[in-house]
Amino acid sequence: MTASLLDPITLGAIAAPNRIVMAPLTRGRAGPDFVPNELARDYYRQRASAGLIISEATGISQEGLGWPSAPGLWTDAQVEGWKPVTEAVHQEGGRIVAQLWHMGRVVHSVFNDGKPPVSASATQAPGKAHTPVGRRDYEVARPLELGEIPRVIADYVKAAENAKRAGFDGVQLHGANGYLIDQFLRDGSNGRDDDYGGPVENRIRLLREVTEALIGVWGKDRVGVRLSPNGDSQGVDDSAPETLFPAAAAALDALGIAFLELREPGPDGTFGRTDVPKQSPAIRAAFRGPLILNSDYDVAGAEADLASGVADAISFGRPFIGNPDLVERIRTGAAWSADNPQTWYSPGAEGYTDYPALVAA
Repeated sequence: MTASLLDPITLGAIAAPNRIVMAPLTRGRAGPDFVPNELARDYYRQRASAGLIISEATGISQEGLGWPSAPGLWTDAQVEGWKPVTEAVHQEGGRIVAQLWHMGRVVHSVFNDGKPPVSASATQAPGKAHTPVGRRDYEVARPLELGEIPRVIADYVKAAENAKRAGFDGVQLHGANGYLIDQFLRDGSNGRDDDYGGPVENRIRLLREVTEALIGVWGKDRVGVRLSPNGDSQGVDDSAPETLFPAAAAALDALGIAFLELREPGPDGTFGRTDVPKQSPAIRAAFRGPLILNSDYDVAGAEADLASGVADAISFGRPFIGNPDLVERIRTGAAWSADNPQTWYSPGAEGYTDYPALVAA
């Protein structure tokens, strides 16, 4: 049976009324100490008609968060800050999961009391970090010692427990976009010679172990994962994605997670454009659960991929910035409003909660 964007879907234990997922979007509006505020409550409330909201990337620890004014989930104050957000989404009939984030080597030391970032290996991201004291060159990461990995997994567990306390409907592990899990997955950033490096089965070990730990908190039907399987992301790449990512997907399939989301830019993508082929067809064969695809979709492209069966749902990122009622616009065929890139990360309501909803004729 052919599915369409407005059809309901079951994502593990989450019953979504449509297949229009709000992708995770870093917006930089959290208050001091990485605590979400009333602006976040209003922002997510406005977008609650999405079949599922995946929250902006949310730090699991001070060590793992290196973006100014991004939210966290490792302190009681952060939990309390998230509670009005999840409550507002639920009051509007929506569903929201927390995306759990460790940035690895792209955390500048200014965020972590001068301590160097950690990663799979002693590598350095290209470019410059956004910090509270301006743009700074990324630094060479310190390889995580084998004995430290249980501590990192414990940080994910604590954040998952805090997400439950905060009222989320589940969690998504951020395993994409050149952050810590991705740094372990891909051979361009993982030069380890222990149980977490070398062969594919070793490089996917941290992904599997963290996912297992999250399942221990939430159950497999409320845990999702995000991967970015094709092309370079923040200097992280792999020599054989066609081997690595189907293996990773098969490992996640064996765990029975609620859904897998893939960010797959193409050669004409607005961000991270690449000629590396999309890996979703091979991943589709390896992963039997709900598969959510993302990157530069319009309605026609989304409907085509749902109809072909390569995707079960589509996540939209930037369209949800300028269109808080994107679902209604898709339902009615109304035009989409453009978003303003100048206000993606700026403080305040402008470009965040002030985009108008569609006015009925």
